[in-house]
Order: sequence, then structure tokens, then C-alpha cells
Amino acid sequence: MGAFIYDTIVLCGIWVFSIVIIVTVSGREFTGAWSQTLCFLEAFTFFCFFWMHKGQTIGMLAWRLRLETDGVFTLRRALLRFCGELLSIGSVGLGYYWIWIDSDRRSWSDLLSGSRVVRYSKRVSTN
Repeated sequence: MGAFIYDTIVLCGIWVFSIVIIVTVSGREFTGAWSQTLCFLEAFTFFCFFWMHKGQTIGMLAWRLRLETDGVFTLRRALLRFCGELLSIGSVGLGYYWIWIDSDRRSWSDLLSGSRVVRYSKRVSTN
């Protein structure tokens, strides 16, 4: 949950920045379906980029979490994971609480994308 909060803060910053740029350039308000679509696409791009290229988002990095999967984490898997996240949020967190029921402690987004979130320990340098 902490990682989710961190990522939400970063996403809010991205949304504010892009909407301020659009309003400044156009000189008009930016509301309705266009602004919602932009925010949705930015969220999708944010999560997919970090999941596919880093295996963890900024929030996951702060909480020492990462995605594990068999093989490459593809765009298709990222899309399925994103849909699982939306379903989990839309069901008031039920998809996240699912880890208490699942024998492998996987959430709905883990199950849909064929991945799992694992905690890793910080490496200590022995120099």
C-alpha cells in the first residue's frame, strides 16, 4: 500500500505538470473526457514503462519490492496487470486483500499478469 501511495504522488505530479502545460499553451480550461483520457493514458504509460523496463515502479523501489515473472514482462502482461490494478481499486481493495486468500500470496493483478511482487533485501557492500 505504501508503494501505491508513493506512485500516486508521482502520478499526481505528472498530471498537474501536463495539464498546466496544456492550459498555458491553449489558454483555455482543460476538463472533461479529454483530461480524463490524458490522465488515464499517462497512468498506463507510467506503470507499463516501469514494470517492463525496471521491474518496479518508483514506489516499489522505495519499499524494496519488485516484480518477478517467468520470462520477459511484455506489454500484454503489463496491460493485464494494469487491468488487475483497476479491478482491485474498483472493488475497494478486494484484489489486494486477495493475497490473504491465495496460497502464493498473489493479488488479482499478479494472477492476471502471471507475475508476483516480492520483497528484496538491501544489498550491503563489503568493500
